[in-house]
Amino acid sequence: MTAGEAPAVDVVVVGAGQAGLAVGHHLQRQGLSFVILESGDCVGGSWLRRWDSLTLFTPTRFSSLPGRPFPGDPDGYPRSAEVAAYLQDYASANALPVRLSTSVEKVEKRGRFVLHTNHGVVDAAVVVVTTGAFQLPRVPAFSAGLAPSVRQLHTSDYRNTQQLPSGRVLVVGTGNSGLQVAAELAATHEVHLSAGSKQMALPRRVLGKDIFWWLDRLGFTRASLEKMPKWLAGDGDVLVGQTVKGTARRAGLTLHPRTTGAAADRVAFEDGTDLQVDAVVWATGYRSDYSWLPVAATDDEGRPEHRRGVTPVEGLFFVGLENQYSSASSLLGWVQHDAGFIADQARTVVDGGVSAPGQPSAPSAD
Repeated sequence: MTAGEAPAVDVVVVGAGQAGLAVGHHLQRQGLSFVILESGDCVGGSWLRRWDSLTLFTPTRFSSLPGRPFPGDPDGYPRSAEVAAYLQDYASANALPVRLSTSVEKVEKRGRFVLHTNHGVVDAAVVVVTTGAFQLPRVPAFSAGLAPSVRQLHTSDYRNTQQLPSGRVLVVGTGNSGLQVAAELAATHEVHLSAGSKQMALPRRVLGKDIFWWLDRLGFTRASLEKMPKWLAGDGDVLVGQTVKGTARRAGLTLHPRTTGAAADRVAFEDGTDLQVDAVVWATGYRSDYSWLPVAATDDEGRPEHRRGVTPVEGLFFVGLENQYSSASSLLGWVQHDAGFIADQARTVVDGGVSAPGQPSAPSAD
């Protein structure tokens, strides 16, 4: 099928996670024709690929997409499987046009956009990328120095404690994921924890209410990071309801400084010490791959080039990036605000106008 014969829509959304579904909701309200392309075999599948016991650090009352409350105890904390089920229900209830098992291999700008997929070509006036922050696992190159006998897992592949051999386990990385996994492993293994940069930590509750109740009430979850205090707008993972030292104390973990090297069955730390290990869990984050997008959409390091999701490529947008506009831009309960803003920009482009990066949008009425 040639580009001229390709099915045409106003908007193609790439990714059927929470960001893609939120964009779909707002595009429906705009009356635009669109399709959501999802490389996986189910909606919200990335949540099913996380570890079994993963729990959100945002309560149920702040975990809903527009127009459909997340079921359950408003003060509870959903598990990953519950999030996946909610997203699947959301897509079905809203009759969102999702095409599963459809991978976008290349996006070209020829006036309109031409998207090359594993199932042919799609033509669109607008493309919204909602593939999220968790794409390709990031593991330090020196991990290759470990012997084959040392079991290595990135948190993207970790499911439960049974995957690891008996003996000593080192968890590298102290974000929310690293601390959750380390605490779980401590019930069955001798666990050591390697901490890199210092991270800000927020308490779970303040004056009897969840910290996100306060952050939302005070407007921090919707405010532009450019207007936020530096201590709240800093880079890196913000720990919620846990600290490195507190988790180590409660779970009986042994703390080490930053990991700097590895050879055979030993891992080296920046203070000159080393440790024999039987397994390593890399809680070292992710990197993005946008090589399939037009070059102008990313910077020299391959990161999205945008202002509140609006890129230099007219009609190409992002939603769901970490810190895209606010500190909560990528979180389930707040992604709808950037989604609504970008849907407005899509409407403008489809109508023949020019998108306006950085302009504020009104909070969703839903």
